[in-house]
Amino acid sequence: MRNPNYYRQILYALERLYKGHPKYNMGKHLSTALDGSDLWGISDKEFLFAIQKYEIELNMDVDHEEDIEDIIKDGMNLERLFLDEEED
Repeated sequence: MRNPNYYRQILYALERLYKGHPKYNMGKHLSTALDGSDLWGISDKEFLFAIQKYEIELNMDVDHEEDIEDIIKDGMNLERLFLDEEED
């Protein structure tokens, strides 16, 4: 049975991050994924696990830009909403 090639898997994971989130630079990906880890002694297996965990979390994070814009618009129209309620 062959041992897993963690080094190659790390490279594939970094490639997926690059393609999936091109606005983020490599430094941001690594800094966030490895959040304070001592890089000198980290094994390839631990490194891969950290990158994969970060990738999953990043992919689960949903962009709420449109929701925020809707909330701001609704907040700017509160006066109209209260007037509509009073008329009912």
